Amino acid sequence: MGRAVANELRARGAAKILIPRSVDHDLRRAETARDLLEEFQPTLIIHAAATVGGIGANRANPATYFYDNLMMGALLLEAARRVMTPKVVVIGTVCSYPRVTPVPFREENLWDGYPEATNAPYGIAKKALLVQGQALRDQYGLNSIHLIPVNLYGPGDNYDSKSSHVIPAIIEKCLDAIDRGEDEITIWGSGRATRAFLFVEDAARGVVDAAERYDGGEPINLGSEVEISIRNLAEKIAERTGYVGRWIWDTSMPDGQPRRSVSSERARSAFGWSPSTTLDEGLARTIEDRLRQRRA
Repeated sequence: MGRAVANELRARGAAKILIPRSVDHDLRRAETARDLLEEFQPTLIIHAAATVGGIGANRANPATYFYDNLMMGALLLEAARRVMTPKVVVIGTVCSYPRVTPVPFREENLWDGYPEATNAPYGIAKKALLVQGQALRDQYGLNSIHLIPVNLYGPGDNYDSKSSHVIPAIIEKCLDAIDRGEDEITIWGSGRATRAFLFVEDAARGVVDAAERYDGGEPINLGSEVEISIRNLAEKIAERTGYVGRWIWDTSMPDGQPRRSVSSERARSAFGWSPSTTLDEGLARTIEDRLRQRRA
């Protein structure tokens, strides 16, 4: 998401944008966060950094995902409080919602239960940053807002088989199968779980809209109420990549949360945002971008 947000900021006239890279700035260290903000004195922080991955990566690295995401966010927020950054936007996650939540998810349901077990450490770490931001607002007046996007996808996505999310993972499986002449692909789960997806450029527009026009303490969803099953998603991707083989659904592996989509009513009301890219349009652009990368 970071690259898309930076592009959106530039399109709106941002004069100077700093994108700290983890190889240079380890935000899990208090002194790094403190020194970074004291040196650059930003007028706006958009905290989109995360250690993140799909179901497999979450299951393999629960402690890492909890620690990295909690510490990066908590230390950055505390550093922002010390220098009193005028505006902080924290990017949360739909994984923070309870496993069983009325669909579409609404912000008032965020605390109604425990998250889906396969990604609970990540989701809880991100949810803790909402609490911290609200506490800093109440005690110190820090203008920190918290946004909750649904599953993101789009050009520049992560295609690493060990950490990618569902859309880039299936795209890569299809393209690899075509290249190798294989006629079957195995996917975890039953394929019955549903998800709503948000094109990364729509997400970036929502983030910057909120940075410009929302100053409240309550969390706000960014996403769509349009759900699609993983099975139907795979068929769409197959059609667009040209894969014509069989699907093997490995039901010994978890589906994750049974259903996932969010209401964006609060975002529409608070700052006039709603997604504009259909899943078909977004998939076409994402696949085209990946094919271009693979040809390069």
